[in-house]
Amino acid sequence: MWFKNLAIYRFTEPFTLTAEEIDEKLQSKRFRPCANHDESSFGWTPPLGNQFEALAHHANGFHMICAKKEEKVIPSAVINEMLQERIQEIEEKEARKLPRSERSRVKDELIFELLPKAFSFSRKTYAYIDAQGGWAVVDAATPKKAEDILSMLRQSFGSLPVAPLNTVNKPVSVMTDWLTSQSAPADIQIEDECELRSQQDEGAVIRCKGHDLFLPEIKNHLDQEKQVIKLAISWADRLSFIIDENLSVKRVKFLDLIQDQLDNIDIEDEVQSFDADFSIMSMELAKFIPRLVEIFGGENSH
Repeated sequence: MWFKNLAIYRFTEPFTLTAEEIDEKLQSKRFRPCANHDESSFGWTPPLGNQFEALAHHANGFHMICAKKEEKVIPSAVINEMLQERIQEIEEKEARKLPRSERSRVKDELIFELLPKAFSFSRKTYAYIDAQGGWAVVDAATPKKAEDILSMLRQSFGSLPVAPLNTVNKPVSVMTDWLTSQSAPADIQIEDECELRSQQDEGAVIRCKGHDLFLPEIKNHLDQEKQVIKLAISWADRLSFIIDENLSVKRVKFLDLIQDQLDNIDIEDEVQSFDADFSIMSMELAKFIPRLVEIFGGENSH
């Protein structure tokens, strides 16, 4: 449940739904397994697992939700082979060449026939709402995956007035300045990984991993007007992560200072374990996100 990615969105209006209202509204999009001829299914599932009923988990004003997507898989090689056989059979029987539109129809019919026999796989995506802080956070590595969750929340709630996190200072400029000046805020530790992109040379990208980023060769790249578009950093010895030019936070690790808090909690069952993990994580991110915004010059309201 500990988030590995942070796609951060700011509420543009106060979030006022109660825990009971959230539970009720999520029911309209509760996950249902794929029927025989469904290619996919997408809906809310209990964050605590299928043995539980509640579609949201609430703790200290934070609301955890979980989306589940099931997709059926038919290997393209199987479709293509069977499609060619079927097209050939029709063409020989009717002594004519099938036009593109009919080939497409035959393919659709074939997929429809194969769907009930297809293998399926599913994946879960967690998100939470910080009503007091005014944030929605999705554990998603891509904007598309995060937007899928937000779109379904809009359908469930009727509206979801959020916007991607936007700061006054551009991350590229700030991160480039950190490496150029070889300094960063006191609570920021620059780690050993980055990506640099040229402003010329058709945007050529240089990737460095396991590398001292304050060595002369890095500075040489910066002197040639390359900019930092991705940087590994840690914050206050509490979190380590990669941050990119869009303020996406990836490969998040909660460090020992955070994990040690669990040792002081008496945990008797999986519900208490989930609740403890969620409480510690959400409270920590409630401190981290405002600091992240501050580091990049505050929120840009325009």
